[in-house]
Amino acid sequence: MKPDTSPTIKDVARVAGVSLATVSKVINNLPVGEKSRVKVEEAIKTLGYEANTFARALKSSKTYTVALVLPSLKHPFFAHLTDELTKSLMRRGYRALLMITNYDPMAEEKCFAMVRSNKADGAIALTYSPDLTVSGKMPLVTIDRHLGDDVPCVSSDNYRGGELAAKKLIGLGCRSLLHLRVTSGVPGEPDKRGAGFEFKCAAAGVPCRTIILSDRESDLPLFRFVEEHICNGQPEYDGIFCGSDLLACQILRFLHEHGVSVPEQVQIIGYDGIPDRMTGSVSCSTIEQPIAHMAEASVDLILNFNNTSVGANICLPVKYVPGGTTRDEPQASTE
Repeated sequence: MKPDTSPTIKDVARVAGVSLATVSKVINNLPVGEKSRVKVEEAIKTLGYEANTFARALKSSKTYTVALVLPSLKHPFFAHLTDELTKSLMRRGYRALLMITNYDPMAEEKCFAMVRSNKADGAIALTYSPDLTVSGKMPLVTIDRHLGDDVPCVSSDNYRGGELAAKKLIGLGCRSLLHLRVTSGVPGEPDKRGAGFEFKCAAAGVPCRTIILSDRESDLPLFRFVEEHICNGQPEYDGIFCGSDLLACQILRFLHEHGVSVPEQVQIIGYDGIPDRMTGSVSCSTIEQPIAHMAEASVDLILNFNNTSVGANICLPVKYVPGGTTRDEPQASTE
């Protein structure tokens, strides 16, 4: 049998030129000088060293695993957020336990039961159960939904995003606006997008109509409404704000199929700002959420849960990004 030639923590310390204690601190995400941290991380990469997660877990009574509880990966926002959360956890030496609930309240509860039974050190969750109650004693960070003063929440500035969308459409000459949104019906931060949009329209004296569809319904009522408001190839609404980029792209295709030109006749703004994996560009003009920063903030909160102030809520700034569905330059972006 060949001897085990895998690099050890002693090898990492030797290559980095630091003590074993310093290497241990870096591996366990404890405070250490930045120069020393960089040396250790470079040595780990050079040697291909892998920390023994199970040994660490036995020693510290931690699993070094965080549960990511999401309703689905079919929506681009959920998929992109999951990718960023996983990368953020890996950079800190943690694993992600992905749990998909398919919008089932009972499935959500089972996920949290695993955390309570110490099969994960905490959970970062997008929850959709209307009756969900969680004790602040359980390490939990929510995204886009407040569950109480003792549960930290991370979101983008949804209200400001709605205001930015209305301001941009009005500034580009739109005089009859439509807001389309698909919702689960569970109150959450995304509800504020419509509130900000409607407030800005009212302040500018521009008429606005809001159509909200339950995610339990098909998309047909939305498309039927848009179709009913096209007369002889001329749409009644010249500006549309959609609750997501996914919906914006669906409306864009629908309008093209009905002979309506975008952005010449109708200008469209979505919400999320997720870049296309092939082109790296946004698929429509949009309000961009700082998804990577949302993931970093969520991971920081869950890994420092016991040191986090009660009721810590983080609201991150958004920005408008042109993407071809509005009559402005598709490259520049404005706050």
